[in-house]
Amino acid sequence: MAATASTRIAGSVSRHRAGFDRWALALIVPIGPLAIAIVRGILPYKTTDSNTTLATQVAAHQGVEGLVVWLTFIAMLTLIPGVITVGLMARRGAPRLGTAGLVLAFAAFMSLFWSTVAGSDNVALAAARIGVSPALTGRLLDSMGSIPAIALGTWVFVAGHILGLILIGIALWRGRVLPSWAALLIAVSQVLHFVFAVVVPVHALDGLAWGLTAVGFAVAALALVREPEAA
Repeated sequence: MAATASTRIAGSVSRHRAGFDRWALALIVPIGPLAIAIVRGILPYKTTDSNTTLATQVAAHQGVEGLVVWLTFIAMLTLIPGVITVGLMARRGAPRLGTAGLVLAFAAFMSLFWSTVAGSDNVALAAARIGVSPALTGRLLDSMGSIPAIALGTWVFVAGHILGLILIGIALWRGRVLPSWAALLIAVSQVLHFVFAVVVPVHALDGLAWGLTAVGFAVAALALVREPEAA
């Protein structure tokens, strides 16, 4: 009897611990896309701007750029566990699509600091704070962008996070892991992000596009905690 009671108690503790772990992970999942949504909405320069224009805008809006750097740091800490979690969920009903999306998105967000933050925002902000001219900062960023490893990292990030999340969204839809509308939000949001970041740059709409990704990830987080093992 004592052994049976101990086993029951241990099982109960294990289940509660598993439930806590899932809740903790679920809380992290939507933070990264939400942080990026805010970044895209407040960014002081356009994605299509030259590096000299980027440096000029950063120098003129250093407070906003400081917030951009902090939000990007938060995104870097949370996007990887978030995309792994959602990517693994996507693999359940569509293994090939889900795996391809997960690999692409993982590689992209691992390249985020190398290609984007270290290559532009932090450098431009640091240069502005010590009085370096935007023209000189622009030349520095141009030179950094011509380094093959940085250039490759930039392309991995740009292509990987867009294509990766599109594939993850389609896999979630095909596998019926999430409601169709939520899965398609993840996929369509990245098409809209590309349009409003590159084709017709509009910060507010670009931020909204990434906000759709955050909503899709939040639905995935809710699905995670509702799974039987979380009980």
